[in-house]
Amino acid sequence: MKLVTPTDFEILDVFSDGKRNNAVNVAYELDRNRAYINTRMPVLRDYGLVASVGPAPTSGLYEITRKGQLALAHRDRYGDADTDFDALLDAKLDQ
Repeated sequence: MKLVTPTDFEILDVFSDGKRNNAVNVAYELDRNRAYINTRMPVLRDYGLVASVGPAPTSGLYEITRKGQLALAHRDRYGDADTDFDALLDAKLDQ
């Protein structure tokens, strides 16, 4: 996994309360460009850190996954040369 921007963790942090949200609200809360947040949400979804929810598959509504919660909990180890972050998350998911 390669979260290439610090904003990715900020996005996950918005979802950490467990509530569903959309890119427009996330952009507003983080004071970031909505188009930029719209490009990051599918990346986070592809990594399994957020999931698309809602009555329609393309509703634009997301919620954090357990893997996303674990990524937030261990973000201090992301980028650590001695830590394989994907393996860490996978091990925590298997517990």
